[in-house]
Amino acid sequence: MKKIALFAGMAAAAVALPTAAQAQQAEPFVGVSGGYHDLGADDVDDEFDIDVEDSSAILGIFAGADFAAGSNVFVGVEGNYHFGFSAIDSEYGASARLGFRDAGGAKYYVRGGYQWVDLDVAELTGVDEDIIDDLDIDDTGGDYLVGLGAEFPIGGASLRVNLDTIAFDTVRATTGVAFNF
Repeated sequence: MKKIALFAGMAAAAVALPTAAQAQQAEPFVGVSGGYHDLGADDVDDEFDIDVEDSSAILGIFAGADFAAGSNVFVGVEGNYHFGFSAIDSEYGASARLGFRDAGGAKYYVRGGYQWVDLDVAELTGVDEDIIDDLDIDDTGGDYLVGLGAEFPIGGASLRVNLDTIAFDTVRATTGVAFNF
């Protein structure tokens, strides 16, 4: 249900962006990103002597818009969805951005929001998928996200890098390409 609500919100934002862009001088963007998310479950390895594979490569999309809040300052909103390749099935969330633009057009920002992570418990723990299904484990959790990022213009696109944490328990590094319109 959370995924449906997030996608509905992102779709509504995508429809509203062109109107908002004309009224508020918005800078809308969409893009693709990939990276690595470490879930920080090393304590389980040490405490229970269980081999936990707690990291996953991720690949996904993002969309949002930035709004000028001064000569070099901007605020923005962004949504994201990523697929995982091992310990993470998928993750999705939304965040607000606050930053500044330098004379060359590069953007540097901090961000905060909320991120949900849907785990692949069988991959994470090494326990058979059938056993996990029988236990009916809730494998999706969410918490606040904080991070830092930068975007560097390349023609009509931007190369971007982000370093985020979810509740200061995980570390997620991503890089991507944003297409501005």
